[in-house]
Amino acid sequence: MVSVKDVPADIYLKKLKEYIKKNIHEVKPPEWAKYVKTSAAREHPPEDPDWWYVRAASLLRKIYIHGPIGVSRLREFYGGRKNRGVKPERHYDGAAGNIRKILIQLEAAGLIMKTPKGRDLTRDGRSLMDRLAAEVKKEINITPWYEQYA
Repeated sequence: MVSVKDVPADIYLKKLKEYIKKNIHEVKPPEWAKYVKTSAAREHPPEDPDWWYVRAASLLRKIYIHGPIGVSRLREFYGGRKNRGVKPERHYDGAAGNIRKILIQLEAAGLIMKTPKGRDLTRDGRSLMDRLAAEVKKEINITPWYEQYA
């Protein structure tokens, strides 16, 4: 059984982004998405026009690996160091509104659900993630490290 942890994250996220963009119609960027920053630590909004779908794919992967997980913990993942001029840099969390809006859209699509400990994948969400991981593994022919020494 192939899981998301067995495939490279960059290749997997590209595949999941394309799947979300084409097949999950509940996930759409709002009008304000082209003007908003993703964190207080950023100086400009994202340049990629598909950043909303990339973030949705990334959130699904984070929930798969770390779930159940809440918005405040996800904000820590998507934050960064802010350049404060001559003052020392410090960490700023990511924007909660972006994350929350995407999570609401993913809930409407039936891929995640709320639990008392945070958001977690539904059965459909987990099967989608595993199916795409198997496709990615088949495309790039990766053998796990533990099978190389058998």
